[in-house]
Amino acid sequence: MVKFLKWLALVLAAFLLLLIGVAIALQHWLRTDDFRGRVERQASAALGVPFKLGKLSVDLWPLPAVAADDVQIQTRPAITVGRIEARPVWSGLLAGKLEVSTLIVRKAVLPQTGIGALTAALAKKDKGAPAKPVKTTGEPAPLLLPKRAVLDDITWIDEKGQRMTVDAEAELGGDGLLDQAQFKIVQGRLAGTHGNVKREPDHWPVRIDIGGGRIAGKVQLQPAKGGAQLLSGQLTTTNVEVSALTAPTKTLTGKLEAQTTLRSEFRDPGQLVDALNTQTKFTVRDAVVDGIDLMKAVQTVGLSRGGVTHIDTLAGQVATQGKAVHLTNLVATSGNLAANGNVSIAPNKALSGTINVDLHSKSRGALGVPLAVGGTVDEPSVNLTRGAMVGAAVGTLMMPGAGTAAGASTGGKIGESLRGLFGGGSK
Repeated sequence: MVKFLKWLALVLAAFLLLLIGVAIALQHWLRTDDFRGRVERQASAALGVPFKLGKLSVDLWPLPAVAADDVQIQTRPAITVGRIEARPVWSGLLAGKLEVSTLIVRKAVLPQTGIGALTAALAKKDKGAPAKPVKTTGEPAPLLLPKRAVLDDITWIDEKGQRMTVDAEAELGGDGLLDQAQFKIVQGRLAGTHGNVKREPDHWPVRIDIGGGRIAGKVQLQPAKGGAQLLSGQLTTTNVEVSALTAPTKTLTGKLEAQTTLRSEFRDPGQLVDALNTQTKFTVRDAVVDGIDLMKAVQTVGLSRGGVTHIDTLAGQVATQGKAVHLTNLVATSGNLAANGNVSIAPNKALSGTINVDLHSKSRGALGVPLAVGGTVDEPSVNLTRGAMVGAAVGTLMMPGAGTAAGASTGGKIGESLRGLFGGGSK
């Protein structure tokens, strides 16, 4: 028995020395300028943009892994990654299969414009490449997604230069679907927000703590017709500060309560966001709209700029299609002020729509003025609709003693009836 243990120790020591020797040889080979240059040329050709690499290495501690440092995809601006570590499934390698057990990405900077430029370069390259025949072997494609991914200090920069830094971790099940994930935004927009997802037999419960409140619910993924996938879910938002969702924009503040259903039918995971449709019923209490004084806008028939509007309750429905947002059945009440209307938000955050504002006063009764919403989410504006402008002029002539606002109120109705004579619309 003692002799067998000695032989076993010698075999293990020899194997360990062999592993170290192979690692040293690989380390030397990977760090040569010739090999690094070859990788850079092949990656540049595959991506369609210049690719630069600091160094490649094989690490044995804390676990065997292949690592790349100082990675740069030279779009404008550049996409950079401080370090990428890939830990293979050793049993898979012995069986001739390339599988990644753990992928670790550290200190990456991902500008949205840079990613857009990379996407455009890949599309251009694929469009110009000759079509290749697809060989079918009857065997499933190898699983290249890592079983576990760790994102450490990953910074996203949007088109306006606003940063958001996140730490995250995710694990996939044997079927390639998400088992569990967690994240925390540590700096920049939405800092302090954190959430987690953990798989149940038929759905994924979701919980996100944000803005002093919570978004919770569940999502499901099911097969759809024609080989597509259907993602659906229901989410409940409770006591969330609105400005935490729109930061750094603070056009609207207040406590949000909402019920949301979502649906996305897609074939490729890259299509998920573009195919996503949501429907939300919401209420915001103790709301403040910054940038618009609706009461003053009524009194000056839409000539007011800036100011704030305090609203006791703001309710309505939100529908999204991809990046476009439509707000309908908006109803706002605050003392003598009431408003209702519909507003759309374009992907570039431009606003469009109409709101009807009613102001009740003892001297004039109810004054209602239709206002066209314009500007952007960051800098909203309101003006008289085109029909109301015509109607206000006519109404002022008809009721010269009633004042400008009353003329606009009555004239708005006249302008609505005459809209066919002035461009066919009231906006």
